[in-house]
Amino acid sequence: MSITHLRGRSPSLPYTLRFLNGSRLELLQWLRVLPDQRYVAKAQWQGRTVLAKLFVGPKAQRHFQRELTGAQSLAQSGLPTPELLASDYDHAFGGWILFAFLQDASSLELQWQTVTQQPLLSADQQQVLKQALGCIARMHRQGLWQSDLHLDNFLHDQGELYVIDGGGVEQQQPGQMLDSGQAQKNLAVFFAQLPPALDAWLEPLLKIYIEQGGQPNVQLASLRDAIAKIRRWRIRDYLKKTARDCSLFSVSKSLSSVTAMQRSHMDEVAELIAAPDRFIESGHIYKTGGAATVARVEHKGQSWIIKRYNIKGVLHWLKRCWRPSRAWHSWQAGFLLELEGIAVAQNLAVRESRRLGLRGTAWLVSEYHGDQDLIARFAPYIDSGEVPDQDVQQLQQLLAGMIRAKISHGDLKGHNILWHNGSCLLIDLDAVRQHRNPASFARAFARDRARLLRNWPQNSRLYQLLNEKLPQAN
Repeated sequence: MSITHLRGRSPSLPYTLRFLNGSRLELLQWLRVLPDQRYVAKAQWQGRTVLAKLFVGPKAQRHFQRELTGAQSLAQSGLPTPELLASDYDHAFGGWILFAFLQDASSLELQWQTVTQQPLLSADQQQVLKQALGCIARMHRQGLWQSDLHLDNFLHDQGELYVIDGGGVEQQQPGQMLDSGQAQKNLAVFFAQLPPALDAWLEPLLKIYIEQGGQPNVQLASLRDAIAKIRRWRIRDYLKKTARDCSLFSVSKSLSSVTAMQRSHMDEVAELIAAPDRFIESGHIYKTGGAATVARVEHKGQSWIIKRYNIKGVLHWLKRCWRPSRAWHSWQAGFLLELEGIAVAQNLAVRESRRLGLRGTAWLVSEYHGDQDLIARFAPYIDSGEVPDQDVQQLQQLLAGMIRAKISHGDLKGHNILWHNGSCLLIDLDAVRQHRNPASFARAFARDRARLLRNWPQNSRLYQLLNEKLPQAN
């Protein structure tokens, strides 16, 4: 079988390739798939375990050459990178590159995920970022940078930190420090993919990079501007992906409906979104009638929330049918909030019914995080106002994140803030809006803040405490 026979997202395994030189490669496990373009697999070759990158399609030769050149540049610059074992390209057969397989490798991204709930820039978080910034500084000293720089591009294996993904490696002047402009752009790509709240610690992080030999002329103010620009672009790009079939999302369209699911959760939620009303009927109803019906349902040993956005009549349908449904707005708002570092109950699937292209009833499936909301959490403290400091801090962080991202909720009552694992999660995202105009945001946030405080009597100590402690938009 040739590489060009690989098709789709999950070609069957094991799969044996016979190279033109007579050697055989047995593919054992898919690690990453970009359908009909690039396939990355754990494999067996000449009696050893290898990582195989296989290139197909009309752009195969270009992608093969970029990967090969990038991997060679890393190795020639003395940077620790998996050993390049063999490679070849043939128009009829496809392109292939084999690397030594790092059996016990763990990415810095996985390490980051274990410390992400700690206070920002804790000692453990600094340790993860210091390793990445040290490796970035080392690349920059050699005139190298990665166009898509993130923590998954650094792998720990047996005490060594490796750089991977040669396909994104670019080179300016071999062996010479990157100029300040290119170094700044590359650092901006890296920092833009970290939690936005870390922007407040950008100065000490830049200092770490410079102390480890990075480009000393990167300017903090210019770096901040570059990060903001890249982050806006990343958010726009990601939200577009939520509406099309890709590696992250499964999107199907027909004359009668449009359905989108997170691809990583398809096995869990496909049945729910295919027949949501059946599950709602057998679930625990929180709200019914009117504009929306909300139910907790059980499926595959887990609890989920299904929210149905109802059409109340012909006039209501005429107002709603020509624009994205509230379910679709909530679907995308959830990802916007996550990308802006604001905690939400994660959306997993959405469906809009269609007739002649016009929208009707819609459904949204989300994770269930328990029934305790902010009203219940703060109920014991209404009279005393003696809310635990950490609880107040969590609410402060939620609102501070909204201020930083210029996002208003539109209905910020206590029932729309869940308390889960010591954190505040936003739900009911129908009216979420990100503002470009600071004055518009300030007015909208003031309404959100006032709506939140109205959950408690104005003369109560709890109200007075929160009114004093909660941040306000300038």
